[in-house]
Amino acid sequence: MGQVVLARVDSRLIHGQVMTTLSKSAGATAIFVADNTSAKDDFIKSVILGSGSRTGLKCRVLKEDGAVRYWNDRQYDDYKVILLTKSIEVMAGIIKGGVPIRTLNLGGLPARPGLTEIIKAVHINRAQYDLLCEFERDYGIDIYFQATPSLPKMTLKEAAKIMEGVSE
Repeated sequence: MGQVVLARVDSRLIHGQVMTTLSKSAGATAIFVADNTSAKDDFIKSVILGSGSRTGLKCRVLKEDGAVRYWNDRQYDDYKVILLTKSIEVMAGIIKGGVPIRTLNLGGLPARPGLTEIIKAVHINRAQYDLLCEFERDYGIDIYFQATPSLPKMTLKEAAKIMEGVSE
């Protein structure tokens, strides 16, 4: 039976140096990207698979619901997986679909109007923060913000201080 050794939300999906470092520290044997757009676009898919292959790990690009189906059908075989999505909302669907995740890293969510900077390179809104709190409370997921492995981690509890007073 496989397992998700690390889930990560990063709008860039596979970022070579980050994935190489994360995969080694997590003991990963595979990277699974769950993204509908990438799964449907052969060019984007080939770029992701090419980037992933440079890590030396098995790499798959799945539709978002395919990540749940693959878990439910085969428990990710014997892979130790880094599971990547572009958004917190997509990760929520995967978690609520039954894929067991113990650790979630928020690593690259760019600034846009209406978002609050948690750390440099990671910006979220109140609804996303509330989802993260739900993950921690209801699923026991360890959540932290860290754009690259060389930077310090910020816990969800520490992020709460930043989110105080931020409304929908």
